[in-house]
Amino acid sequence: MQKRIGLIVVLTLFLLAVQAQQKLNYPEVDKVSYELYMQGKWTELIDYSKEARRQDIDFFYLQARTGIAYYNLKKYRIASEWFLKAWESDQSFEWLQEYLYYSLLWGGRASEASKVAGSFSPEMQDKISFSEKKITRVGLEAGYSFNPDFETLNAAPHGQQAGVGEDYGEAFYLKNYHFESFDLSHRITPGISVNHNLTYVGLNREQQIDWGSANSFPMETNQFQYYLNPQFLLGKKLNISPSISAIWGSYDFFAGGFTGNQMKMFYNASSRFSDFVFSTSVWSHFGGFSPGAEMNLANITDQKFTQLSAWLTVYPFSNLNFYFTPRVYFKSSEENGFGFNTFGISGGAQLGPVHFYGQYLNGEMENFIEAGGYVVSNFPGVSEQKFSGSIYFPTGKKYQFVLRYLSQDVTEKYRVYTNLVESNSVNYNYMKHTLTAGISWNF
Repeated sequence: MQKRIGLIVVLTLFLLAVQAQQKLNYPEVDKVSYELYMQGKWTELIDYSKEARRQDIDFFYLQARTGIAYYNLKKYRIASEWFLKAWESDQSFEWLQEYLYYSLLWGGRASEASKVAGSFSPEMQDKISFSEKKITRVGLEAGYSFNPDFETLNAAPHGQQAGVGEDYGEAFYLKNYHFESFDLSHRITPGISVNHNLTYVGLNREQQIDWGSANSFPMETNQFQYYLNPQFLLGKKLNISPSISAIWGSYDFFAGGFTGNQMKMFYNASSRFSDFVFSTSVWSHFGGFSPGAEMNLANITDQKFTQLSAWLTVYPFSNLNFYFTPRVYFKSSEENGFGFNTFGISGGAQLGPVHFYGQYLNGEMENFIEAGGYVVSNFPGVSEQKFSGSIYFPTGKKYQFVLRYLSQDVTEKYRVYTNLVESNSVNYNYMKHTLTAGISWNF
């Protein structure tokens, strides 16, 4: 019994001695972390700094070295957090300024990088080509969308299926459209920037009217959209981005009527339209993820509604080499009330200099709003699925090309009118394919 007690005492003293040997102090942590830094042992340096902080030892150089370790492992989002901690203690070192700027920029936090760069030394601002007020981006993009099922739809007996008889039946079959877009972004001051976009859409349809006999007429829509989007960085990392989209244009169509002797006739008419979307987005950054929310107030095709969404962007490797964003949309209208509308998942991957981005949407997308009111589906019809993919590749230091492909299903209606009141309808479906190409200059 005495031997057992003696063994326990000896073991306890040994553990206490080991614990005492593992107790770190500031001079030792400074020395060892510096040696690991000089040797480029980044993983060991990270593990050692964790143990030091577990023992309540932390200081400027340990924070900076930890950030450099994560930076060299290309974990820029984690690195930026340590550089920010060090930055709060001492902002005089230009090497810290450079590390902080690029860790934020390459971690997907460009607004914060711009704001903090306003406090850098003039020499560092020149080195990273920073200016408080300047044009930051100019872009041109053009696209073409087509309906491969156009001929089939145009020849389909939708009037018979809807039982049009002697009533008035009408459908508008999408043929194709093209668009041209101009982007301009500029910085007003560090932390405040403004984006502009002007887009023209030329839409071609075939209007089919069954009124005693089948008649087809070409139909053209000219649409313009101006997008204004300021972005503010409040405090250290709260981003607020209001925007407005003004959409206007006109379209030509044929309408049926009667002559003075009650003979059926068709005459050309035109109509003007104007839609708008007010949006406000809020998001922030926390290590490997970034949550956000958005509210849209819109009036599209004379329908007023509110659309809300929330998302969470996840960066598994703490950089832009791979990230994904699940997003849910909710919609409120006078007819259908408020409820879940659409689910989306998007993401990107970096392979060398080439960046891939894709998005998938599934839901009841009618008058649907994406990306802070920038992409607005205000054409007639309802979509249940939408897929898009983009490839970005740089040329030189300032130029970037993009190629996009988009595929979307659309459901529209062939409508029958009796005494000017809709009495019946038949749904028809088609796929819409879009190809776009663009170039941007980044300053």
